[in-house]
Amino acid sequence: MSTLEKNLYKLVQVEPKSPINNPIANRSYRGLSTVDANKDFRKFDVAIIKQDILNHLYIRVGEKLENPEFGNIIWDVLFEPFTDTLQHSIIQNLNEIVGSDPRVTIDAINVDSYESGIQVEFEVTYLEYNISEFLQLEFDRDNGLI
Repeated sequence: MSTLEKNLYKLVQVEPKSPINNPIANRSYRGLSTVDANKDFRKFDVAIIKQDILNHLYIRVGEKLENPEFGNIIWDVLFEPFTDTLQHSIIQNLNEIVGSDPRVTIDAINVDSYESGIQVEFEVTYLEYNISEFLQLEFDRDNGLI
């Protein structure tokens, strides 16, 4: 092997790659969700935080492997009489669910029954973005979450 071949690596110069303006890199939170009618599975920032909260609400207590206390109690009480004690328990559970996510705070909760289920209304503030959003969910006895 010649001296030129031995020192060839010293002659090769690699230019650093120019930075690419990637709009995704500017986003704080990134994730995927397969729950989208438009088939756009990418979610960012507020949309992924909201989807994380909804995913937590979709899960019934005891359904998550290795964490039987994770989930929402509403699924187990849909057929129970709607008393003040039950309403208080649901509000406490919702406070725990939303409170477990450090990216949001819950500002107000209203839980009420209607003819075939339980309606939950709450306002959350996405802390990093200082955006508040009012969410209204209906847990239906026949169809599950609407």
